[in-house]
Amino acid sequence: MILRSALLVIAVAAALPLTALDRVPLALELPKPLFVGTPRPISLPNLEKPRQGPRPALLVPAGTVLLSKDKAVAASDSLPVIGDLSFVTDGEKSGADGSFVEFGPGVQWVQIDLGASAKLAAVLVWHFHAQARVYHDVVVQVSDDPEFKSGVTTIFNNDIDNSAGLGVGKDPAYIETNEGRLIDANGAKGRYVRLSSAGNTTDELNHYVEVEVFGQP
Repeated sequence: MILRSALLVIAVAAALPLTALDRVPLALELPKPLFVGTPRPISLPNLEKPRQGPRPALLVPAGTVLLSKDKAVAASDSLPVIGDLSFVTDGEKSGADGSFVEFGPGVQWVQIDLGASAKLAAVLVWHFHAQARVYHDVVVQVSDDPEFKSGVTTIFNNDIDNSAGLGVGKDPAYIETNEGRLIDANGAKGRYVRLSSAGNTTDELNHYVEVEVFGQP
């Protein structure tokens, strides 16, 4: 009798629809690798070690969707050196020439307006994956304030010396690949997502191929 009751409970639970309390692997569409030749060695004090095997799946609340596609983008420089701000959310992730936006030296940022405040699950960013390089002082923040003066939540920060002025970070520096950088947003709430960087190990410029923001609509 007890066994029959237990089986009934399991059957009922299996038939129930997923809710936001359930967590499922985040489905991602990645571009093809672009590396050609042997990458030159990169040495940084906080560079993460090479990973063995595929990237572990990120579990997110059921019902998580892509919120950023074709959303409006602002930036620290409204006139990029190359490209258009719309490239950041247009869905083109190939990394080929003509698919990325380029900004000048120093600390530069792009900011995505999701149109409404949302509970975020993840942010996936491709700076430039046609070459093995590391971008400096990568900081990702979320807020309902478009000026980012109040209610700011930092979900990623690898600026170990606060040279960007956004606080000291403990996240690792990482080499760009076609996988992009998948950041767990841990339910941070906000309408705006701002991503900062300060040049890279190849040159002093800042680039974005694509940024994807996932969350609850």
